[in-house]
Amino acid sequence: MLVTDAETLPKPLPILIVPDPTLRKTARAVTPADAEAVRSLIPAMFSTMYKAPGIGLAAPQVGSLLRVIVIDIAPDKTPSPIALVNPEVVAKSDELATREEGCLSLPDQYAEVTRPARVKVRYQDEQGIKREIEGDGLLAACLQHEIDHLNGVLFVDYLSSLKRNMLLRKLAKDQKERRGR
Repeated sequence: MLVTDAETLPKPLPILIVPDPTLRKTARAVTPADAEAVRSLIPAMFSTMYKAPGIGLAAPQVGSLLRVIVIDIAPDKTPSPIALVNPEVVAKSDELATREEGCLSLPDQYAEVTRPARVKVRYQDEQGIKREIEGDGLLAACLQHEIDHLNGVLFVDYLSSLKRNMLLRKLAKDQKERRGR
């Protein structure tokens, strides 16, 4: 049951911020034994993502090392929430696309990232039914970005070391200033 009505969503979860070590760990596959945990995790992840606000969120970003992501690339227009369990990219285009990316775990930090322009992702829905989704544009970038989180990869890993270090130093400075308020 995917809901976007703020009244019915659970309380948002805290979002982990870089350099939290959980963000660099590989999430494990969801098994049938995880069904109950996933049933409560997904609505909490949507609540967290919408409140942030963001268009995608991976379970490791809220401290859960399960292979679960949620995406809604149109939250302000007609919401189209998607929950993906055990997602994997099964095909990607040779054509590349560059777009600005940000991340809820790196607040207010943005950079141009180049990725395959189109992807096909195989996943399970909340009921465990196997599905596929194909995306291009923003959806393709979002799917790849969130699946990267499940593998301990951040968008800054696609940047040159100089750009990455500048961005991470700026994040650390911003976080220190926020704590000082």
